[in-house]
Amino acid sequence: MSWQAKALRAFSRHVMRPSLARDRTPEAARVHFERGARRLFRAPPFSLMQDGSAGGVRGLWVSNRPRHEGAVLYFHGGAYLLGSSRSHSALLAEIARRTGVRAFLPDYRLAPEHPFPAAFDDAVAAWDGLVAQGFAPDRIVLGGDSAGGGLALALLSRLCRAGTPPAGLFAFSPWTDLTFSGASLVTNASRDQLLPAHRLTAVRTEILGGARPGDADDPRLSPLHAAFPGAPPVMIHAAETEILRDDALRMRGRLPNAEIRIAGDLPHVWPILHNWLPEARATLDQTGRFIQGCLLPESDES
Repeated sequence: MSWQAKALRAFSRHVMRPSLARDRTPEAARVHFERGARRLFRAPPFSLMQDGSAGGVRGLWVSNRPRHEGAVLYFHGGAYLLGSSRSHSALLAEIARRTGVRAFLPDYRLAPEHPFPAAFDDAVAAWDGLVAQGFAPDRIVLGGDSAGGGLALALLSRLCRAGTPPAGLFAFSPWTDLTFSGASLVTNASRDQLLPAHRLTAVRTEILGGARPGDADDPRLSPLHAAFPGAPPVMIHAAETEILRDDALRMRGRLPNAEIRIAGDLPHVWPILHNWLPEARATLDQTGRFIQGCLLPESDES
């Protein structure tokens, strides 16, 4: 573990995690998160952010000297309650720099104003919109982190069952099981650097709106319960000490050929901290090579 990761661990557990444990309204949490993102996450030079839309879903196109065809369709995290294309644009700019591929980040509708399945419906619309714009399914790689990683996997299941899978999928610390059956929710409750496990039930209530907790096993929300016939290459990253570790590990039961990489004692969705952590940059290097392998002929990889 780098000295930066050790320093961040102390800061996260004593400052960030207590902050996330506070009972804020979704509106206040969104403002707090967006402010933090502007301060902490910086895009690399030559990054370009352009407003756009796909399938009627507004979002942001992110590029960094694009040189290859294809696209990354990326869903931001934030427990379906917060986050935006802007909060994650620097992360995708780093991915775009490594791959030469543009990325579209849809601003899918958030709960509690728009409860489940609004986010999933917007994910499907954004996919359909990219295809309508001329991107072939096998020229699109899906991605996401946390709730966005779960959303990407839920969309993958739909596309696989329809016989139109994307070129591949990558996810950072995906939230795949809102029935809360993973053992790491308990065993890592005191080890997770960021996420307070005791807040998840209240968060799920806001996501579901009028739906019953028993509906949390819907594969559009919990892709751990989905089917993935004919799945493309999948890479999933999670940390050993995070409460969502088993949400990642158990996806191997649904995606037996997936590459699931478990890191050490790192914070939830550590790649977003690429400005600070060597481990984050190393994970993004791996992800960049994975995306190139999905989209580019071997002779064209760089």
